[in-house]
Amino acid sequence: MNDALAAELLRAWDTGTLIEPLPSQRGLDLPAAYGVAERLIGLREARGERRVGWKIGFTNRTIWQRYGVHAPIWAPVWDTTLIRMDDTAATASLTGLSQPRIEPEVVFGFRKAPAADLDAHELLDCIEWVAHGFEIVHTHCAGWRFAHAADTVADFALHGRLVIGPRVEVRGWPSIAGDLAALQVVLACDGHEVDRGAGHNVLDGPLQALAAWLRAMAQHTPHWRVQAGEFVTTGTITDAWPLSPGQRWTTTLSEPRLPGLTLHTD
Repeated sequence: MNDALAAELLRAWDTGTLIEPLPSQRGLDLPAAYGVAERLIGLREARGERRVGWKIGFTNRTIWQRYGVHAPIWAPVWDTTLIRMDDTAATASLTGLSQPRIEPEVVFGFRKAPAADLDAHELLDCIEWVAHGFEIVHTHCAGWRFAHAADTVADFALHGRLVIGPRVEVRGWPSIAGDLAALQVVLACDGHEVDRGAGHNVLDGPLQALAAWLRAMAQHTPHWRVQAGEFVTTGTITDAWPLSPGQRWTTTLSEPRLPGLTLHTD
């Protein structure tokens, strides 16, 4: 079943179509879903895509009940899904995405591979930079309705695009864990405020979420490792909001070292 489901999900990715029935309704549980995710990694690598980082999803406890998922999920970010901002504005195409939504996040870049047992402060020795970014998430499950976390894990952990803003070195920022936990984010669309969120929504803070994820990944997918030069985006600080072409999304951040961003959708 895993091989057939992986092939079906990759076709859904390529065509932007929905899958029916849900993977969990076919008997897929969480360990098997990560097995499907492993097969999808192989399929994408076989056609020339290159893993450049990772995404963590569902770290924001305030939205767990809404989506029926109550623990973090994770998956690779690819060279084909990454957009790096030269400054603080970019355009992202929604072509091929299924029911896309936007999420403002905090991203960390690694100068060396982290061990799984490090706490938030110990992780700083492995981190080179931090940035604000947008993840564009999407799903091939109709209406963003999931029967089980396995539905989200198998479906690429909902990753569609990742937009990374200007990088800020973490060296010389000893209070970063607390500062990012206290971070306030205002998300707006076409000049109108849509949502507000705080860094502590994300498992008590982005750096804390990163530490929790490394432990979870070592337990559930121990053969997946973060490598030097890769990055990790740590989950949405607000709810995820539907996207349409022709919009202008902006963020305003309370932390002066991290600039707000502008994203145009195409």
